Amino acid sequence: MSDILPDTALDQLFRQARSYNAFSGEVSEETLRKLYDLLKLGPTEANCCPARIVFVTSDAGKKKLEPALSEGNRAKTMAAPAVAIVGYDMKFYDKLPVLFPHVDAKSWFEGSPEERLYRVALRSSSLQVAYLILAARALGLDAGPMSGFDNDKVDEAFFKGTSIKSNVIINLGKGDPSSLFPRSPRLGFDEAARIE
Repeated sequence: MSDILPDTALDQLFRQARSYNAFSGEVSEETLRKLYDLLKLGPTEANCCPARIVFVTSDAGKKKLEPALSEGNRAKTMAAPAVAIVGYDMKFYDKLPVLFPHVDAKSWFEGSPEERLYRVALRSSSLQVAYLILAARALGLDAGPMSGFDNDKVDEAFFKGTSIKSNVIINLGKGDPSSLFPRSPRLGFDEAARIE
């Protein structure tokens, strides 16, 4: 894996990719399965893979989601062909005997304070959110991630009775360029990084 990706791929994944505010098109179940099969390969802490995703594509699913959305996110989410609700499982450690089988990693977390479990689950599921966005872009989809929603309402509607908590919502589809603002500035290397 020593080859550098061509500029066209880097453009699609980063340089020309944007967070869209309006979407069209269709996103098939086959595409969502391909997207997941890519994102699941990204690294997480002890391979804990805490992300749990609900892909909302039906009108009924969107109606369940709608009351939890902030006003500024409601219309664009209702119109998106697919919406990924990415949560994190606070009992992620139950899957570790399968996901990290070479040691007893479950014992590292089982019985830990909730604050520690939350940090691991949130951090690793947030990595998986980024993998989802990159996988979507790699498959020719555009993404619009957001945190403007009521987590408690989303959890009640989609994760009730489970150990899963919502993290990020991502609209998926074909992005409408007219919905874009000019790209916001980013910090330069010397402002955000250093080499020691």
